[in-house]
Amino acid sequence: MRTTVTLDPDVERLIRDAMKERAISFKEALNDAARTGLCGKGHNRAKKFAQKSFRMGVGQEFRWDKALAVADAIEDEELSRKLTLRK
Repeated sequence: MRTTVTLDPDVERLIRDAMKERAISFKEALNDAARTGLCGKGHNRAKKFAQKSFRMGVGQEFRWDKALAVADAIEDEELSRKLTLRK
């Protein structure tokens, strides 16, 4: 929607400062300011992503950075066992 708004000089300065700080357009800065003012400071356009992590327990003996090497060793043992059974 297009509309004409007359801003007080101090409000214009705040909008222009927000534009420079966040590298956004005048339209985005004005919309964000209006949205924040009308909905409260807790309202965001998009929720921030937060990665959830979980403890794997104390005393983890398995080295996860060596998982592929362990998988290869297990596969080699299984192949060797199957070859031995065939003979």
